[in-house]
Amino acid sequence: MSKFGQVDRACMKLRGRSPRSGSVFLRHVTRTVGCGRSPRGSRDPTSGEDKIIADRCSEGKAVMNSSQEPGQPVEQEEVTGLVCQESDLRDGQMKEVTVGEQKMLLVRIQGQYNAVGSQCSHYNAPLVKGALAGDRVRCPFHGACFNVRTGDIEEYPGLDCLPTYKVKITDGNVYVSINKNSLTVTRRVKEMCSMNPDINHTVLLIGGGPASLVCAEMLRQNCYQGRIIMVTKDILPPFDKPKLSKAMNLDSSNILLRSSDFFQQYGIELWTHKEAVSVNPLDKLVKLSDGTLQHYKQLLISTSCRAWPLSCPGWDLKGVKLLQSYEDAKEIHSSCQGHRAVIIGASFIGMEVASYLTDKAAFVAVVGTAGFPFERTLGPEIGKMTMQMLAERNVRFYMNDRVTELRGENGRVKEVVLKSGTVLEADVVIAGVGVIPNTDFLAGSQVEVDCQKAVIVDKFMQTNVPDVFAAGDVTSFPLAIRGDQRVNIGHWQMSQAHGRVAALSMLKKPTKIESVPFFWTVLLGKSIRYTGYGEGYTEIIFKGKVEERKFLAFYIKDEVVVAAASLMFDPAVARLAELMATGHLITKAQAQADDLSWLQM
Repeated sequence: MSKFGQVDRACMKLRGRSPRSGSVFLRHVTRTVGCGRSPRGSRDPTSGEDKIIADRCSEGKAVMNSSQEPGQPVEQEEVTGLVCQESDLRDGQMKEVTVGEQKMLLVRIQGQYNAVGSQCSHYNAPLVKGALAGDRVRCPFHGACFNVRTGDIEEYPGLDCLPTYKVKITDGNVYVSINKNSLTVTRRVKEMCSMNPDINHTVLLIGGGPASLVCAEMLRQNCYQGRIIMVTKDILPPFDKPKLSKAMNLDSSNILLRSSDFFQQYGIELWTHKEAVSVNPLDKLVKLSDGTLQHYKQLLISTSCRAWPLSCPGWDLKGVKLLQSYEDAKEIHSSCQGHRAVIIGASFIGMEVASYLTDKAAFVAVVGTAGFPFERTLGPEIGKMTMQMLAERNVRFYMNDRVTELRGENGRVKEVVLKSGTVLEADVVIAGVGVIPNTDFLAGSQVEVDCQKAVIVDKFMQTNVPDVFAAGDVTSFPLAIRGDQRVNIGHWQMSQAHGRVAALSMLKKPTKIESVPFFWTVLLGKSIRYTGYGEGYTEIIFKGKVEERKFLAFYIKDEVVVAAASLMFDPAVARLAELMATGHLITKAQAQADDLSWLQM
């Protein structure tokens, strides 16, 4: 028995009881702070892992006391808890445990126990409800993956890693230890370098979305010390754009992905309210909207897409709005309060905006060209269900129809005229009818785009022009799970994965894009999750009942499952995403079977 275990048992005997799961002990650990390490974090000698003692609003702040000299030993308390017996978990099992009021995910793999943070770093989902495969766990909500040995994030969405904790087994008892100062830490910023002004090399990132941010962070995590410039037309630093259509009145501070201090600390220059107007690959120059020229050694095009504007008469009336920016969301929120809102488009943006406005606008109507919302992507059954959900909140639907004219009074929209002859009164019109890749500035640059204006890239996010890369929904890229079929996908998670691959390619560490698409939509507090790529599906097989709003849908093409969607059926979609990611072919026969044990739910 270790000395540590002997002391623990002795303490318990003095109290007249034996050690059991849930017991917590305090011990003092003397460590040296400073030691030439960056003040971004401290190395925990009991775990061998770098832990960043910070939260999302204070990444990178020093953990040593301001009066503490570097190299001076300090005594810190460590909290240790007896969390279970060694025999309680089998290989491939996990459970949530608590030490000192901090929840942790305890996992057993190949006879070894590991403990990491219990919450996904994206939206704090409980990872214990996710899918464990090999040495990584996939979040049940939005598909982010974390290595359960190191805590590192391996698949997106999200940016941060998980904290890791020391696990010790003594006499069949499993103990987990955590530094007392870290009891409230739920995420860890991976160690990064900053800029070295002596290095004459510039990476220019055009666009301030998820792909650019992940690219910048991945470069710094891999010891790139050259100059990084991120150019964005937004007035805000990179923010959580999917929230705009789901919660339109959030304060900007609640949607920022990183603080301004973060960019300064890691030497990432952020140029807001600027756009690229042309690219000269021969001279490696980009002209910006303010007239300046910026030289680059490597360039990332991550300019996203813009909302497709209406083309009918009256499209330019006041009160006709597109949702593209934080300012747009705030404006739609304020202008719809107690007024009549008509939403044109019954896909993800339109339906989420309609859901948000149900308790704010006096009247909400949705106009769609298909028979049901989401019909092309999710199918008519799920589309009908979502329509019923919103209809119960007094949203009116005008499907199999389209807008022919917007009529106004004194320059402001007042009526929406439909092809069917129906006339809807409106104070605000919100259009969500599609997007266009922002690639006009590439004219004459020799960067190849497809017929939809998306930038064509290979598996490494490289364009046809040397040292020019592209990432995010502005690209057409080969999708691994569909035999490298070229696709354009506007998912947040996929954009982040693109940014990672682009950065590694810039660093001459080529890594193929192999991520499995994963997205979600939220209507009236209910989340529909989706994974795979279902374009061209010929059949849908349902488990559960769509009308009861609890189901799992398999999308079939050529006798195999190409995508899946679910509501109240976690972690099925996360599990399916992991199967697809590891190359498993899921057959139609498996989807049809009553026994879904192969899903390991």
